[in-house]
Amino acid sequence: MNILFFSISTRSMTTSTKQSYERNDMKSESNNQSKTLLPEPTLRRLPWYLAYVSQLRRSGVETVSSTQIAKEICVDASQIAKDLSFVAIRGKTRIGYDVAELEKQLSDFLGFKQTHKAFMIGAGSLGGALIQDRGLMQYGLNIVAGFDIDEKVVGKTINGVPIFHIDEIKRQQALYGAKIAVLAVPVECAQQVTDRVIEAGLKAIWNFTPYRIKPNKEIVVQNTSIYAHLALMYNRMRE
Repeated sequence: MNILFFSISTRSMTTSTKQSYERNDMKSESNNQSKTLLPEPTLRRLPWYLAYVSQLRRSGVETVSSTQIAKEICVDASQIAKDLSFVAIRGKTRIGYDVAELEKQLSDFLGFKQTHKAFMIGAGSLGGALIQDRGLMQYGLNIVAGFDIDEKVVGKTINGVPIFHIDEIKRQQALYGAKIAVLAVPVECAQQVTDRVIEAGLKAIWNFTPYRIKPNKEIVVQNTSIYAHLALMYNRMRE
């Protein structure tokens, strides 16, 4: 009877343990999905909140409410509270958010405190301007090298950043270990250059061209077409 009891108890415990593991796996998967499925509009608003609370912190302000933030950046207070809850940031009743802590958590979540090495693909007027914008370093983007085909810029430096021929990208990626490509090339060669960037082993592309590049599924792409923004602005002005 003791042996039978031990056998039954062991099976019961094994089943219970298995179910517990399954629940934990499901919980872990759910948590991972919640992180992955953070709404894009929320991600776009979080830097606005960070910029404002950073200004408050520099001014010596210690606490701020969602209502105060709402007045300054023209976003509904309930939306701000919802956005911040997505990243597990909650204020205290009748006190609000601790400014220094809110700044730290937002900056950490957005990845601005980490250094992300990047290659500037296209060192012309726009690419050269982005290389010289060292303010990008404040947000974690470190452009360590540029690439072009123009002999006028290849072999030179812009603001201390060396410019290589595009044929060098694979070798330089092995040396620098950059993961991000900032794309500012003529539209007619955007896809061809994208293919070379991917082949070189970079994992993300910040695309400043108006061309909708076609990467494989493993590559992260962020399109920032200044021409599209201009078209939208002109259209709204006419209205």
